[in-house]
Amino acid sequence: MFLAALVFLPILSQLIDAKQKDFYTFKVVNIRGRLVSLEKYRGSVSLVVNVASDCGFTEAHYTDLQQLQRDFGPYHFNVLAFPCNQFGQQEPGSDKEIDSFVRRVYGVSFPLFSKIGVVGAGANNAFKYLAEVSGKEPNWNFWKYLIDVDGKVVDGWGPKTPVQEIRPKVAEMVRKLILKKKTEL
Repeated sequence: MFLAALVFLPILSQLIDAKQKDFYTFKVVNIRGRLVSLEKYRGSVSLVVNVASDCGFTEAHYTDLQQLQRDFGPYHFNVLAFPCNQFGQQEPGSDKEIDSFVRRVYGVSFPLFSKIGVVGAGANNAFKYLAEVSGKEPNWNFWKYLIDVDGKVVDGWGPKTPVQEIRPKVAEMVRKLILKKKTEL
C-alpha cells in the first residue's frame, strides 16, 4: 500500500500542477526589461498577439488592436503584444525601437512585452502553453489568442483573420464580465 502511494503521489502532483496552470501563471519580461507576472491580468479578458513592425498585416492589425484597447480597456480588457522576429525577419528592431515606433505611429497604449520567440525550441513558455492548449501554433506574425478572465484559452486565429472579426467575441466576453461584476456589488 505504501509503495503504491509513493508511485501515485508524483502522478497526482503532476495532474494538479497541470490543472492549475493557465496563461496568467506565467512571468514575462516587458518592453522596458522588467519581469512581469501575467497574474496582474487575471480577472480581465486578454487578446494575446505576436506582433511585427514591418509586416503586410502591421498597419491594419495595430490600428484595430489599439481601437479594441480604447473601446474595451476601461472594462477589464487588454491587448497583450509580444514582438517576434521569427517570421520573415519583420521585427528586426530592439525593444526600445519597437516601443518607440508603435507608440509614435499607431498610438499604442496596450502592454508591450520584450521581443520573444513564439515557435520552436526557443519559444517563450507562455506561447508554448498557448499553442499546446489551443492546438494552434503561430505560423506568421499577428497570431491572436483570446484568453478568458481565468487564464483559459478561448480560441486562436491566424493573421488572415482580421481583428474586426474577433471583436464581437471580445465584446460579448467583456459584457458578461461587466454584468457579473454588477451582480457582485
